[in-house]
Amino acid sequence: MDSQTRPMRKDAAANRQRLLDAASELFAARGLGVTLNDIAHHAGVGVGTAYRHFPNKEAVIDALFEQRLEAVEAMARDALEEPDAWHALVRYLERTIQMQAEDRGLDQIMNDLTLGDTRINDVRLRIAPLVVRLVDRAKDQGALRPDFAPTDVAFIQTALSAIMDSSRDLAPTLYQRYLTYLLDGLRADRQGLSPLPVPPLTSEVTHAAMTRKRRLPRPQS
Repeated sequence: MDSQTRPMRKDAAANRQRLLDAASELFAARGLGVTLNDIAHHAGVGVGTAYRHFPNKEAVIDALFEQRLEAVEAMARDALEEPDAWHALVRYLERTIQMQAEDRGLDQIMNDLTLGDTRINDVRLRIAPLVVRLVDRAKDQGALRPDFAPTDVAFIQTALSAIMDSSRDLAPTLYQRYLTYLLDGLRADRQGLSPLPVPPLTSEVTHAAMTRKRRLPRPQS
């Protein structure tokens, strides 16, 4: 009986991963507004199959968040292997913020307060201690200004998230310009100014980025 059920378990695991991959693609492209039916169709599986694996879209989000959390944790641990503590902190920030920039769904998950406190607690318990080590090492080596706190990392990510959200469709790498500004301000042993990797937007494009979410005025009746 085990030999008969084992292929079914493999098929089920493959279908589950197919659904997660589809959800990741849809969330990255369209945000969290998609439905479980949308995910099933994009994955090429029946809606019933989707509901057997995930009772609702929130369960899909939980599973994806766990995958992303594992990826961020791996990035932090990888950065801690870097002997130069400043480069380690920069690597962690660049990689995690790039991941957030490329995945609109992840950006919404990380910043939407309506999605519950459990995920925030997971970040605090699993990621925060690693960030503390990254920050403390950089300060101990004299590279990071001594008044910088590990909790400041979260606010830097939140600030850049707002830039990503407003400029994603117009200038998707614009956040790198402001990350460079921030890093120059954080470095204690800075010898000069870092070259900015992205040029500034024109006034017209800046206006479009800052107003893209405003509703158009209703036509006069």
